[in-house]
This record gives sequence, C-alpha cells and structure tokens, in this order.
Amino acid sequence: MLRSLLSVFALLFGTVGMSHVVAAKDTGLIFISNEKSSTITVLDSDDQIIKTMETCARPRGMHFSQDRKSFFVGCADDSVIAIYDVATQELVGRIVNVAQPETFDLHPNGKHLYVSNEEDAAATVFDVDTGELLGDFETGEEPEGVQVTSDGRLVFVASEAANLVHVIDTEAQEVIKDILVDTRPRRFALTPDEKELWVSAELAGIVDIIDVETLEIVGDVTFLPTGFRKEQVTPVDVLITKDGSRAYVALGRANHVAVVDVKKREVLSYILVGKRAWGLALTQDESKLYVANGLSDDISIIHTESQKVITSLPAGLVPYGILIDDH
Repeated sequence: MLRSLLSVFALLFGTVGMSHVVAAKDTGLIFISNEKSSTITVLDSDDQIIKTMETCARPRGMHFSQDRKSFFVGCADDSVIAIYDVATQELVGRIVNVAQPETFDLHPNGKHLYVSNEEDAAATVFDVDTGELLGDFETGEEPEGVQVTSDGRLVFVASEAANLVHVIDTEAQEVIKDILVDTRPRRFALTPDEKELWVSAELAGIVDIIDVETLEIVGDVTFLPTGFRKEQVTPVDVLITKDGSRAYVALGRANHVAVVDVKKREVLSYILVGKRAWGLALTQDESKLYVANGLSDDISIIHTESQKVITSLPAGLVPYGILIDDH
C-alpha cells in the first residue's frame, strides 16, 4: 500500500522539497536496499537491525546527498528517485519521471545527479533541488554503473549489453568516447589519484583497467577462487581503499570477495561470503567491509585486517546496495 501511494503522490505532485531534513551527521546508520522485497534494512553502528523500511518499488542504487543529511534511492519499477532523511528515515522528497533508475553518481557541485536508465538505453542528469531533467545521453543497452570524476569533468557509464563504457564530457554535454571492454561491464572504482578507472566485467570474470587520461584499457585482473569454474565468477561491485593499495571485488555467483593488490594488479586472497555477492561498502576507517549477498538475502560483515567474516545478518529479498553514514 505504501509503495502504491508513493507512486501516486509522485505522479500527482512531482518533486517535494527537502526543507524537513534533520541536521544530523555521522549517525553510524547503515542502509541496505532490498530490490525484491522493496524495503530498506537499517542497522545501527553496532550492526544491530533496528528497522525495516517499506519503500518504493524495486529499490536499487543509493547515494548520499553532498551534505550527507539525506540519501537518494533509485526506485526502478516506479521510475522515481526517492529522497530520505538520514537521521529520521522519513521520505522528504522525490524526483519523478526518471525512467527505470538503476545506479547514479552525484556531481561534485552537489546539484547534478547522473543516472543510468536501464530500460531506456540512456543516461540522464537531474537537478536534485528542482527535479528538472538537465540532459539525456544515448548509451548502449542496459546501462548500469555511473562514475563522476572528482573535478566533475567526466562521467563514465557502463552499458552491460553493449560491452561499452561511455565517457560523457560534462562541459560539452556529450558522449566523447565509447570504450569497448570485456563482457557485461557493471560497476566502477577510481584509484585515489584518478589515473585509473577499474570496471568489473561480470561475464568475463575480470576487472578491466582504463587509463583516465588516454581512455584506453591498460590492464586487467582475473579471478578464479578454488572450487569454482570460470563461468561462475561474475564480478560486480568494486571498491578501492583511500590509500590506493587494495581493491575489493564482489565476485557474484562465486560467493567470494577478492582482495587485490592495486599496484601489482594481483589477487592477494579470496574471502568466502554469502550467495551472489554484489554490493560493497567500507566504513570510513576501512576496518569493516559490508557485502550484500543477493541470493542468500543477507549481508556479510568482514574484518578487513583479518580478512574474515565476523558476522552475517539477514536483509530483505535480494539486497542490492549499501550506504554507511559514518563520515
């Protein structure tokens, strides 16, 4: 019922302002979007489940606002981006007519949200304050991952079905290059110096590495945990630590997270987690890594120093993305 009302209100009233956002930061709360149960699981800083929020239809990608007082949730089956207050978890706004949003990234100006529109073979950019559509870019089929550089100059969009990474110049407001990568690119991570862009290629079982200056592939990392066939290794999310030394890669149906030496581009170890690991999030101090396991409906919490799972917690059906409010 709540999801139906959300869809109706969005269509009737459009974007709602965020004047009721509570001024709170560093709550320690952890949010997990569950796309099949259309809920968000909320944990406290002690990793205790404190709430399950009913939300819009098929919540997927999430992102904090620039001041981190609110967060955006892509509602794929409502074609809405819902906006929630971090401290109260109340719905405070919505951006409507966003065709099947999957993931997105926020421009450093804090105002422009670049969104992948899965069923439209497009990427769009919206003003988060007014809900206005500012731009529309053609992509290959099934766009997913979106990554904005810290200077706001470039936006990368992964097209799963076309095996392309599209490069958008934000000043020219046009796609300036299509980079052919390996099969089914999904998510991105930039090295801290932003010289390299890592992109997971799900059906190839590898991560491709793109030189950001030349926009050419300059390397890759392959994965094969013991006991799995190559076709079972389906990497999705990628994170790189703040010092640029390690990368973590969720290996999908291989049920592991890979730990990678970034400089050497070599796998250091594999950590067994739940079924179909795909979403990742690190705490600010990088002591804990949270993993969303899409087929076991839970999350794994990894102690990064020991590289061991310290606990697993139930989530909703098909957990997708994770946000941690500890910055």
